[in-house]
Amino acid sequence: MKLKHVWVALIALTFFGCDDNTGSLGLGMFPGSDQNIKGNLITFDVTTQSELAEKVFAKTSIGYVGKFTDPFFGYYEAGFLSQLHCTEGMTFPTVYSEKNPTGVMVKDDIYLTELILSYSSYFGDSLNACRMSIYELNKDIDKNDALYTDINPSDYYNTTTGFIGRKAYSAVDLSIKDSIRNLSNFYPYVRSTLPKSIGTKIYEACKAAGKDGLSNAEFQKVFKGIYVKSDYGDGTVLYVDQIELNIAYEVYVKDSTNTKVLKKKYEKDEAGNLKDSTAYSKRTFVATKEIIQANQFKSDNQQINDRQKETEWTYLKTPAGIYTQASLPLKEIEVKLSKDTINAVKLAFTTYNQTNDYNKYKFRMNAPKNVLLVREKDREKFFEKNKIADNVTSYLSQHSAISTNQYIFSNLTKLISVCLAEKEEARKKAGNAWDEAKWLSENPTWDKVALIPVLVSYDTSSSNPNVIGVQNDLRPGYAKLKGGADGLIPTNKENKLKLEVIYTSFNGEKK
Repeated sequence: MKLKHVWVALIALTFFGCDDNTGSLGLGMFPGSDQNIKGNLITFDVTTQSELAEKVFAKTSIGYVGKFTDPFFGYYEAGFLSQLHCTEGMTFPTVYSEKNPTGVMVKDDIYLTELILSYSSYFGDSLNACRMSIYELNKDIDKNDALYTDINPSDYYNTTTGFIGRKAYSAVDLSIKDSIRNLSNFYPYVRSTLPKSIGTKIYEACKAAGKDGLSNAEFQKVFKGIYVKSDYGDGTVLYVDQIELNIAYEVYVKDSTNTKVLKKKYEKDEAGNLKDSTAYSKRTFVATKEIIQANQFKSDNQQINDRQKETEWTYLKTPAGIYTQASLPLKEIEVKLSKDTINAVKLAFTTYNQTNDYNKYKFRMNAPKNVLLVREKDREKFFEKNKIADNVTSYLSQHSAISTNQYIFSNLTKLISVCLAEKEEARKKAGNAWDEAKWLSENPTWDKVALIPVLVSYDTSSSNPNVIGVQNDLRPGYAKLKGGADGLIPTNKENKLKLEVIYTSFNGEKK
Protein backbone atom coordinates (compact mmCIF):
# COMPACT_ATOMS: atom_id res chain seq x y z
CA MET A 1 0.00 0.00 0.00
CA LYS A 2 2.91 2.38 0.69
CA LEU A 3 4.00 1.94 -2.91
CA LYS A 4 0.53 2.90 -4.05
CA HIS A 5 0.70 6.16 -2.09
CA VAL A 6 4.06 6.95 -3.67
CA TRP A 7 2.51 6.66 -7.11
CA VAL A 8 -0.40 8.85 -6.07
CA ALA A 9 2.07 11.53 -4.97
CA LEU A 10 3.87 11.28 -8.30
CA ILE A 11 0.57 11.80 -10.09
CA ALA A 12 -0.07 14.99 -8.11
CA LEU A 13 3.42 16.28 -8.89
CA THR A 14 2.87 15.59 -12.57
CA PHE A 15 -0.44 17.42 -12.37
CA PHE A 16 1.19 20.56 -10.96
CA GLY A 17 3.87 20.42 -13.61
CA CYS A 18 1.38 20.35 -16.47
CA ASP A 19 -0.30 23.32 -18.10
CA ASP A 20 -3.97 24.19 -17.83
CA ASN A 21 -4.88 21.67 -20.54
CA THR A 22 -3.77 18.62 -18.56
CA GLY A 23 -6.09 15.69 -19.23
CA SER A 24 -6.60 12.32 -17.63
CA LEU A 25 -3.41 10.88 -16.19
CA GLY A 26 -4.33 7.33 -17.18
CA LEU A 27 -3.61 3.85 -15.93
CA GLY A 28 -0.29 3.49 -17.65
CA MET A 29 1.45 5.48 -14.92
CA PHE A 30 1.07 2.70 -12.35
CA PRO A 31 3.15 -0.47 -11.90
CA GLY A 32 1.54 -3.70 -13.03
CA SER A 33 0.58 -4.76 -9.50
CA ASP A 34 -1.39 -1.54 -8.98
CA GLN A 35 -3.53 -1.60 -12.11
CA ASN A 36 -6.67 -1.35 -9.95
CA ILE A 37 -5.72 2.19 -8.89
CA LYS A 38 -7.01 4.95 -11.15
CA GLY A 39 -5.47 8.40 -11.15
CA ASN A 40 -7.83 10.80 -12.91
CA LEU A 41 -8.41 14.47 -13.48
CA ILE A 42 -11.91 15.89 -13.32
CA THR A 43 -12.97 19.51 -13.72
CA PHE A 44 -15.85 21.44 -12.21
CA ASP A 45 -17.30 24.81 -13.20
CA VAL A 46 -16.69 27.68 -10.79
CA THR A 47 -19.01 30.68 -10.62
CA THR A 48 -17.56 34.10 -9.81
CA GLN A 49 -18.96 37.57 -9.27
CA SER A 50 -17.69 41.00 -8.30
CA GLU A 51 -18.52 42.20 -4.81
CA LEU A 52 -18.20 45.68 -3.31
CA ALA A 53 -15.49 45.83 -0.67
CA GLU A 54 -16.91 49.06 0.80
CA LYS A 55 -14.97 49.68 4.02
CA VAL A 56 -11.95 47.46 4.69
CA PHE A 57 -9.74 46.85 7.71
CA ALA A 58 -6.72 49.11 7.29
CA LYS A 59 -4.32 48.87 10.21
CA THR A 60 -1.15 50.16 8.60
CA SER A 61 1.84 52.37 9.26
CA ILE A 62 1.57 54.01 5.82
CA GLY A 63 -0.39 57.19 5.23
CA TYR A 64 -1.82 57.67 1.74
CA VAL A 65 -2.41 61.16 0.38
CA GLY A 66 -3.32 62.30 -3.12
CA LYS A 67 -5.86 61.93 -5.87
CA PHE A 68 -6.05 59.87 -9.04
CA THR A 69 -8.79 59.69 -11.67
CA ASP A 70 -9.15 56.55 -13.76
CA PRO A 71 -11.25 56.31 -16.96
CA PHE A 72 -13.04 53.13 -15.82
CA PHE A 73 -13.28 53.52 -12.06
CA GLY A 74 -13.55 57.28 -11.69
CA TYR A 75 -11.77 59.33 -9.05
CA TYR A 76 -9.97 58.02 -5.99
CA GLU A 77 -8.88 60.33 -3.19
CA ALA A 78 -6.79 59.50 -0.12
CA GLY A 79 -5.99 61.30 3.11
CA PHE A 80 -4.87 60.20 6.54
CA LEU A 81 -5.09 61.00 10.24
CA SER A 82 -2.24 60.31 12.61
CA GLN A 83 -1.28 60.73 16.21
CA LEU A 84 2.35 61.44 17.06
CA HIS A 85 4.42 59.81 19.78
CA CYS A 86 6.26 61.58 22.57
CA THR A 87 9.26 59.90 24.15
CA GLU A 88 8.52 59.34 27.82
CA GLY A 89 10.08 62.03 29.99
CA MET A 90 10.46 64.53 27.16
CA THR A 91 12.20 67.75 28.23
CA PHE A 92 13.77 70.80 26.63
CA PRO A 93 17.13 72.21 27.77
CA THR A 94 17.15 75.23 30.06
CA VAL A 95 18.04 78.79 29.09
CA TYR A 96 21.70 79.85 29.44
CA SER A 97 22.51 82.70 31.83
CA GLU A 98 25.19 83.70 34.30
CA LYS A 99 23.11 82.08 37.04
CA ASN A 100 22.57 78.98 34.89
CA PRO A 101 25.85 78.42 32.99
CA THR A 102 24.91 74.82 32.11
CA GLY A 103 21.85 75.96 30.17
CA VAL A 104 22.06 76.02 26.40
CA MET A 105 18.95 77.72 25.00
CA VAL A 106 19.46 81.29 23.81
CA LYS A 107 16.01 82.39 24.99
CA ASP A 108 12.92 81.00 26.64
CA ASP A 109 11.17 80.41 23.35
CA ILE A 110 11.21 78.11 20.35
CA TYR A 111 12.32 79.03 16.85
CA LEU A 112 9.84 77.20 14.61
CA THR A 113 7.52 74.21 14.20
CA GLU A 114 7.62 72.03 11.11
CA LEU A 115 6.05 68.82 9.81
CA ILE A 116 8.04 66.50 7.56
CA LEU A 117 6.25 63.74 5.64
CA SER A 118 8.68 61.27 4.06
CA TYR A 119 7.76 58.63 1.50
CA SER A 120 9.71 55.77 -0.03
CA SER A 121 7.38 55.39 -3.00
CA TYR A 122 4.39 56.89 -4.75
CA PHE A 123 1.87 56.17 -7.50
CA GLY A 124 1.39 58.20 -10.65
CA ASP A 125 3.01 61.28 -12.15
CA SER A 126 6.33 62.24 -10.57
CA LEU A 127 6.12 65.89 -11.68
CA ASN A 128 2.40 66.51 -11.27
CA ALA A 129 1.66 69.76 -9.39
CA CYS A 130 -0.08 68.87 -6.11
CA ARG A 131 -0.94 70.52 -2.84
CA MET A 132 -1.78 69.19 0.60
CA SER A 133 -3.43 70.82 3.60
CA ILE A 134 -2.76 69.89 7.22
CA TYR A 135 -5.29 70.21 10.03
CA GLU A 136 -4.87 69.84 13.79
CA LEU A 137 -7.11 67.26 15.44
CA ASN A 138 -9.27 68.42 18.34
CA LYS A 139 -10.50 65.00 19.39
CA ASP A 140 -8.82 61.70 20.23
CA ILE A 141 -8.98 59.26 17.33
CA ASP A 142 -11.36 56.43 18.13
CA LYS A 143 -9.40 53.22 17.79
CA ASN A 144 -12.33 51.31 16.31
CA ASP A 145 -13.00 54.04 13.72
CA ALA A 146 -9.32 54.15 12.81
CA LEU A 147 -9.23 50.51 11.79
CA TYR A 148 -11.46 50.99 8.74
CA THR A 149 -11.21 53.06 5.59
CA ASP A 150 -14.59 54.76 6.00
CA ILE A 151 -13.46 56.96 8.90
CA ASN A 152 -14.86 60.49 8.71
CA PRO A 153 -12.02 62.99 9.30
CA SER A 154 -14.43 65.87 9.95
CA ASP A 155 -15.38 64.14 13.21
CA TYR A 156 -11.87 64.82 14.49
CA TYR A 157 -11.01 68.40 13.56
CA ASN A 158 -12.69 71.77 13.55
CA THR A 159 -13.68 72.39 9.94
CA THR A 160 -14.27 76.10 10.62
CA THR A 161 -10.82 77.03 11.96
CA GLY A 162 -8.92 76.21 8.79
CA PHE A 163 -5.66 74.44 8.11
CA ILE A 164 -2.45 74.80 10.13
CA GLY A 165 -0.22 74.09 7.15
CA ARG A 166 -0.41 73.99 3.38
CA LYS A 167 2.28 72.88 0.95
CA ALA A 168 2.59 72.62 -2.83
CA TYR A 169 4.71 69.71 -3.99
CA SER A 170 5.45 67.12 -6.66
CA ALA A 171 6.51 63.54 -5.99
CA VAL A 172 9.96 64.32 -7.38
CA ASP A 173 11.20 67.65 -6.04
CA LEU A 174 13.27 69.24 -8.80
CA SER A 175 14.34 72.04 -6.45
CA ILE A 176 16.64 69.50 -4.81
CA LYS A 177 19.86 68.94 -6.72
CA ASP A 178 20.22 65.72 -8.69
CA SER A 179 23.42 64.94 -6.81
CA ILE A 180 21.41 64.86 -3.58
CA ARG A 181 18.29 63.14 -4.91
CA ASN A 182 20.43 60.39 -6.43
CA LEU A 183 22.16 59.53 -3.16
CA SER A 184 21.37 56.01 -1.96
CA ASN A 185 20.26 57.28 1.45
CA PHE A 186 18.09 60.14 0.17
CA TYR A 187 14.48 59.93 1.34
CA PRO A 188 11.93 62.09 -0.52
CA TYR A 189 9.85 64.33 1.71
CA VAL A 190 7.35 67.17 1.88
CA ARG A 191 8.17 69.83 4.48
CA SER A 192 5.55 72.22 5.80
CA THR A 193 6.05 75.00 8.36
CA LEU A 194 3.32 74.98 11.01
CA PRO A 195 2.26 77.83 13.32
CA LYS A 196 4.88 78.55 15.95
CA SER A 197 2.12 78.45 18.55
CA ILE A 198 1.82 74.68 18.18
CA GLY A 199 5.44 74.18 19.14
CA THR A 200 5.12 76.76 21.91
CA LYS A 201 2.27 74.95 23.66
CA ILE A 202 4.23 71.67 23.55
CA TYR A 203 7.33 73.46 24.86
CA GLU A 204 5.35 75.00 27.72
CA ALA A 205 3.81 71.61 28.56
CA CYS A 206 7.30 70.09 28.79
CA LYS A 207 8.42 72.87 31.15
CA ALA A 208 5.31 72.44 33.28
CA ALA A 209 6.02 68.72 33.62
CA GLY A 210 9.20 69.53 35.55
CA LYS A 211 12.17 67.24 35.92
CA ASP A 212 10.15 64.12 35.17
CA GLY A 213 9.42 65.44 31.70
CA LEU A 214 6.32 65.11 29.55
CA SER A 215 4.71 61.69 29.22
CA ASN A 216 3.18 60.44 26.00
CA ALA A 217 -0.25 60.38 27.65
CA GLU A 218 0.03 64.06 28.59
CA PHE A 219 1.39 64.91 25.16
CA GLN A 220 -1.72 63.42 23.53
CA LYS A 221 -3.80 65.89 25.54
CA VAL A 222 -1.72 68.81 24.30
CA PHE A 223 -1.47 67.77 20.65
CA LYS A 224 -3.96 65.15 19.46
CA GLY A 225 -2.57 64.69 15.97
CA ILE A 226 -2.91 65.75 12.34
CA TYR A 227 -5.16 65.22 9.36
CA VAL A 228 -3.47 65.46 5.96
CA LYS A 229 -5.54 65.75 2.80
CA SER A 230 -5.01 66.55 -0.86
CA ASP A 231 -6.68 69.76 -1.99
CA TYR A 232 -5.13 70.26 -5.41
CA GLY A 233 -3.78 68.06 -8.18
CA ASP A 234 -4.89 64.83 -9.81
CA GLY A 235 -2.59 61.99 -10.78
CA THR A 236 -0.28 61.37 -7.82
CA VAL A 237 -0.63 59.46 -4.54
CA LEU A 238 2.17 59.51 -1.96
CA TYR A 239 2.83 56.54 0.34
CA VAL A 240 3.96 58.35 3.49
CA ASP A 241 5.83 56.02 5.84
CA GLN A 242 7.63 58.50 8.11
CA ILE A 243 6.01 61.42 9.94
CA GLU A 244 8.02 63.90 12.02
CA LEU A 245 6.88 66.93 13.98
CA ASN A 246 9.98 69.00 14.74
CA ILE A 247 10.19 71.83 17.26
CA ALA A 248 13.39 73.79 16.64
CA TYR A 249 15.07 76.12 19.15
CA GLU A 250 18.25 78.21 19.19
CA VAL A 251 21.15 77.10 21.41
CA TYR A 252 24.60 78.40 22.27
CA VAL A 253 27.60 76.44 21.05
CA LYS A 254 29.68 75.72 24.16
CA ASP A 255 33.06 74.33 25.03
CA SER A 256 33.78 70.86 26.40
CA THR A 257 33.02 72.01 29.97
CA ASN A 258 29.50 72.98 28.88
CA THR A 259 29.84 76.27 30.77
CA LYS A 260 31.53 78.64 28.34
CA VAL A 261 29.90 79.92 25.18
CA LEU A 262 32.18 79.83 22.16
CA LYS A 263 32.60 82.91 20.00
CA LYS A 264 32.22 83.17 16.26
CA LYS A 265 35.55 83.57 14.52
CA TYR A 266 34.73 86.52 12.29
CA GLU A 267 31.24 87.91 12.91
CA LYS A 268 31.15 90.90 15.30
CA ASP A 269 28.42 92.90 16.98
CA GLU A 270 28.00 96.69 16.83
CA ALA A 271 30.50 97.17 19.66
CA GLY A 272 33.14 95.28 17.72
CA ASN A 273 33.02 92.18 19.91
CA LEU A 274 32.87 88.71 18.42
CA LYS A 275 29.33 87.37 18.47
CA ASP A 276 28.34 84.32 20.47
CA SER A 277 28.29 81.15 18.41
CA THR A 278 24.78 79.70 18.12
CA ALA A 279 23.10 76.83 16.32
CA TYR A 280 19.69 75.20 16.12
CA SER A 281 18.61 72.01 17.79
CA LYS A 282 15.23 70.27 17.84
CA ARG A 283 12.88 67.92 19.61
CA THR A 284 11.14 65.41 17.37
CA PHE A 285 7.78 63.67 17.72
CA VAL A 286 7.19 60.82 15.28
CA ALA A 287 4.53 58.35 14.19
CA THR A 288 5.30 54.90 15.58
CA LYS A 289 3.53 51.55 15.70
CA GLU A 290 2.22 52.45 19.14
CA ILE A 291 0.15 55.40 17.96
CA ILE A 292 -3.14 55.38 16.06
CA GLN A 293 -3.08 56.12 12.35
CA ALA A 294 -6.05 55.98 10.00
CA ASN A 295 -6.57 56.27 6.24
CA GLN A 296 -9.69 57.52 4.54
CA PHE A 297 -10.41 56.69 0.91
CA LYS A 298 -13.11 58.28 -1.20
CA SER A 299 -14.06 56.80 -4.56
CA ASP A 300 -16.48 57.41 -7.39
CA ASN A 301 -19.29 55.19 -6.09
CA GLN A 302 -21.25 55.34 -9.34
CA GLN A 303 -18.33 54.09 -11.42
CA ILE A 304 -17.44 51.41 -8.87
CA ASN A 305 -21.06 50.21 -8.75
CA ASP A 306 -21.25 50.08 -12.55
CA ARG A 307 -18.13 47.89 -12.73
CA GLN A 308 -19.41 45.63 -9.97
CA LYS A 309 -22.62 44.95 -11.88
CA GLU A 310 -20.83 43.75 -15.02
CA THR A 311 -21.37 40.01 -15.53
CA GLU A 312 -18.99 39.20 -18.41
CA TRP A 313 -16.02 39.16 -16.03
CA THR A 314 -15.11 40.14 -12.49
CA TYR A 315 -12.79 42.74 -10.99
CA LEU A 316 -10.23 43.35 -8.33
CA LYS A 317 -10.04 47.06 -7.48
CA THR A 318 -8.01 48.63 -4.71
CA PRO A 319 -8.21 50.29 -2.34
CA ALA A 320 -11.54 49.39 -0.73
CA GLY A 321 -13.22 48.93 -4.10
CA ILE A 322 -14.09 45.51 -5.51
CA TYR A 323 -13.07 41.95 -4.76
CA THR A 324 -14.01 38.72 -6.54
CA GLN A 325 -16.16 36.09 -4.86
CA ALA A 326 -16.06 32.50 -6.13
CA SER A 327 -18.60 29.74 -5.45
CA LEU A 328 -16.82 26.41 -5.16
CA PRO A 329 -18.64 23.33 -6.56
CA LEU A 330 -18.61 21.59 -3.18
CA LYS A 331 -21.93 19.79 -3.61
CA GLU A 332 -20.83 18.32 -6.95
CA ILE A 333 -17.51 17.22 -5.48
CA GLU A 334 -19.34 15.68 -2.54
CA VAL A 335 -21.61 13.69 -4.84
CA LYS A 336 -19.10 12.60 -7.47
CA LEU A 337 -16.02 11.96 -5.33
CA SER A 338 -17.45 10.86 -1.99
CA LYS A 339 -15.92 7.38 -2.33
CA ASP A 340 -12.61 8.54 -3.77
CA THR A 341 -9.45 10.17 -2.45
CA ILE A 342 -8.85 13.77 -3.47
CA ASN A 343 -5.13 14.31 -3.98
CA ALA A 344 -4.90 17.78 -5.49
CA VAL A 345 -7.20 20.70 -6.27
CA LYS A 346 -6.12 23.55 -8.53
CA LEU A 347 -7.84 26.86 -9.24
CA ALA A 348 -6.46 29.61 -11.48
CA PHE A 349 -7.86 33.11 -11.97
CA THR A 350 -6.83 34.49 -15.36
CA THR A 351 -6.48 38.25 -15.81
CA TYR A 352 -7.30 40.01 -19.05
CA ASN A 353 -4.60 42.10 -20.64
CA GLN A 354 -5.32 45.79 -20.25
CA THR A 355 -7.03 47.08 -23.37
CA ASN A 356 -5.39 49.43 -25.82
CA ASP A 357 -7.83 52.14 -24.76
CA TYR A 358 -6.55 51.82 -21.21
CA ASN A 359 -2.90 51.56 -22.24
CA LYS A 360 -3.03 54.96 -23.92
CA TYR A 361 -3.11 56.58 -20.48
CA LYS A 362 0.37 57.47 -19.28
CA PHE A 363 -0.29 56.52 -15.68
CA ARG A 364 -2.53 53.54 -15.16
CA MET A 365 -3.21 51.05 -12.43
CA ASN A 366 -1.57 47.64 -12.65
CA ALA A 367 -2.79 44.26 -11.47
CA PRO A 368 -2.22 43.69 -7.74
CA LYS A 369 0.95 41.68 -7.14
CA ASN A 370 -0.39 39.51 -4.31
CA VAL A 371 -3.84 38.15 -3.60
CA LEU A 372 -5.38 36.23 -0.74
CA LEU A 373 -7.92 33.46 -1.23
CA VAL A 374 -9.93 33.07 1.96
CA ARG A 375 -13.33 31.72 2.92
CA GLU A 376 -15.95 34.45 2.61
CA LYS A 377 -17.11 33.83 6.18
CA ASP A 378 -13.56 34.59 7.38
CA ARG A 379 -12.91 37.57 5.10
CA GLU A 380 -13.18 40.36 7.66
CA LYS A 381 -11.84 38.61 10.75
CA PHE A 382 -8.77 37.40 8.83
CA PHE A 383 -7.48 40.99 8.79
CA GLU A 384 -8.99 42.05 12.10
CA LYS A 385 -7.14 39.24 13.90
CA ASN A 386 -3.91 39.90 11.98
CA LYS A 387 -3.74 36.37 10.60
CA ILE A 388 -1.39 35.00 7.97
CA ALA A 389 -2.27 32.44 5.30
CA ASP A 390 -2.32 28.91 6.73
CA ASN A 391 -2.77 26.97 3.46
CA VAL A 392 -5.86 25.37 4.95
CA THR A 393 -8.61 27.97 4.72
CA SER A 394 -6.48 30.83 3.39
CA TYR A 395 -3.88 30.94 0.62
CA LEU A 396 -1.56 33.46 -1.04
CA SER A 397 -0.69 33.77 -4.72
CA GLN A 398 1.43 36.13 -6.81
CA HIS A 399 0.40 37.43 -10.20
CA SER A 400 2.35 35.60 -12.89
CA ALA A 401 2.20 38.45 -15.38
CA ILE A 402 4.97 37.14 -17.65
CA SER A 403 4.14 33.44 -17.89
CA THR A 404 0.41 32.77 -17.56
CA ASN A 405 -1.15 36.09 -16.53
CA GLN A 406 -2.84 34.27 -13.67
CA TYR A 407 -3.25 34.00 -9.95
CA ILE A 408 -2.71 30.28 -9.41
CA PHE A 409 -3.65 28.27 -6.33
CA SER A 410 -1.96 24.94 -6.86
CA ASN A 411 -3.51 22.84 -4.12
CA LEU A 412 -6.74 23.67 -2.32
CA THR A 413 -7.28 20.11 -1.11
CA LYS A 414 -7.33 21.05 2.57
CA LEU A 415 -9.83 23.84 1.92
CA ILE A 416 -12.20 21.43 0.18
CA SER A 417 -11.77 18.89 2.98
CA VAL A 418 -12.49 21.47 5.70
CA CYS A 419 -15.66 22.68 3.96
CA LEU A 420 -16.99 19.16 3.39
CA ALA A 421 -16.11 18.13 6.94
CA GLU A 422 -17.95 21.17 8.28
CA LYS A 423 -21.13 20.11 6.53
CA GLU A 424 -20.72 16.48 7.55
CA GLU A 425 -20.29 17.48 11.18
CA ALA A 426 -23.53 19.46 11.03
CA ARG A 427 -25.25 16.48 9.44
CA LYS A 428 -24.13 14.13 12.21
CA LYS A 429 -25.11 16.60 14.90
CA ALA A 430 -28.62 16.98 13.45
CA GLY A 431 -29.13 13.22 13.06
CA ASN A 432 -32.58 12.34 11.75
CA ALA A 433 -33.56 16.01 11.85
CA TRP A 434 -31.00 16.90 9.16
CA ASP A 435 -32.42 19.33 6.60
CA GLU A 436 -29.78 20.12 3.99
CA ALA A 437 -31.74 22.89 2.28
CA LYS A 438 -32.30 24.63 5.60
CA TRP A 439 -28.64 24.30 6.59
CA LEU A 440 -27.48 25.75 3.29
CA SER A 441 -29.86 28.69 3.65
CA GLU A 442 -28.50 29.31 7.16
CA ASN A 443 -24.92 29.08 5.89
CA PRO A 444 -25.07 30.94 2.56
CA THR A 445 -21.30 31.49 2.37
CA TRP A 446 -20.36 27.86 3.11
CA ASP A 447 -19.12 27.32 -0.44
CA LYS A 448 -17.87 30.87 -1.05
CA VAL A 449 -14.29 32.14 -1.14
CA ALA A 450 -13.04 35.69 -1.60
CA LEU A 451 -10.11 36.78 -3.76
CA ILE A 452 -8.62 39.91 -2.21
CA PRO A 453 -5.55 42.02 -3.14
CA VAL A 454 -3.10 42.16 -0.24
CA LEU A 455 0.28 43.48 0.82
CA VAL A 456 2.57 40.76 2.14
CA SER A 457 5.40 41.39 4.62
CA TYR A 458 8.34 39.03 4.95
CA ASP A 459 10.97 38.29 7.57
CA THR A 460 14.11 38.80 5.51
CA SER A 461 16.55 37.86 8.26
CA SER A 462 16.81 34.28 7.00
CA SER A 463 17.74 32.79 3.64
CA ASN A 464 14.14 31.62 3.23
CA PRO A 465 11.96 34.65 4.01
CA ASN A 466 8.81 33.82 5.96
CA VAL A 467 5.51 35.65 5.71
CA ILE A 468 4.99 37.72 8.85
CA GLY A 469 2.09 39.93 7.80
CA VAL A 470 -0.84 40.11 5.38
CA GLN A 471 -2.78 43.37 5.04
CA ASN A 472 -5.38 44.75 2.67
CA ASP A 473 -3.66 46.37 -0.30
CA LEU A 474 -4.41 50.09 -0.07
CA ARG A 475 -2.46 51.13 -3.16
CA PRO A 476 -4.24 51.99 -6.43
CA GLY A 477 -4.57 48.85 -8.56
CA TYR A 478 -7.00 46.78 -10.59
CA ALA A 479 -7.39 43.55 -12.53
CA LYS A 480 -10.15 42.25 -14.78
CA LEU A 481 -10.61 38.50 -14.36
CA LYS A 482 -12.13 35.90 -16.62
CA GLY A 483 -15.35 34.46 -15.28
CA GLY A 484 -18.42 36.26 -14.04
CA ALA A 485 -22.01 35.07 -14.18
CA ASP A 486 -21.91 35.00 -17.99
CA GLY A 487 -19.01 32.56 -17.85
CA LEU A 488 -21.50 29.74 -17.36
CA ILE A 489 -23.36 30.51 -20.58
CA PRO A 490 -22.54 27.71 -23.09
CA THR A 491 -21.47 30.22 -25.74
CA ASN A 492 -18.89 31.70 -23.35
CA LYS A 493 -16.90 28.55 -22.72
CA GLU A 494 -13.58 30.38 -22.99
CA ASN A 495 -14.50 32.48 -19.96
CA LYS A 496 -15.38 29.59 -17.69
CA LEU A 497 -13.36 29.07 -14.56
CA LYS A 498 -12.47 25.46 -13.90
CA LEU A 499 -11.62 23.80 -10.63
CA GLU A 500 -9.27 20.94 -11.53
CA VAL A 501 -9.31 17.97 -9.16
CA ILE A 502 -7.02 14.98 -9.28
CA TYR A 503 -8.36 11.99 -7.43
CA THR A 504 -7.59 8.31 -7.03
CA SER A 505 -10.16 5.59 -7.18
CA PHE A 506 -9.38 2.05 -6.05
CA ASN A 507 -12.36 0.47 -7.77
CA GLY A 508 -11.31 1.31 -11.30
CA GLU A 509 -14.20 3.71 -11.76
CA LYS A 510 -13.67 6.89 -13.75
CA LYS A 511 -16.10 9.81 -13.38
